[in-house]
Amino acid sequence: MNKTELINAMAEKTGMTKIDTKKALNSFMEVLHDEMKKGEKLALVGFGTFSVSERKAHKGKNPRTGKVIKIAAKKSVKFKAGAGLAL
Repeated sequence: MNKTELINAMAEKTGMTKIDTKKALNSFMEVLHDEMKKGEKLALVGFGTFSVSERKAHKGKNPRTGKVIKIAAKKSVKFKAGAGLAL
């Protein structure tokens, strides 16, 4: 499912217009992005929790040359599914 299909499905379930649904989804994504940039956690009970994970700098190998390279520290977003999301 892509974003357009998600918007269509959400609009159908809620009875909202597709334009309003798109605004709501975009607002959610914007708030999520802002919270992740601040290093905060966003928890949706019954759905899951979004959080920021920090990876330390480490050494790795270039698979093509076998040469040891430095891999920089970075932050990434983690998602932990809640109990309500279990299949």
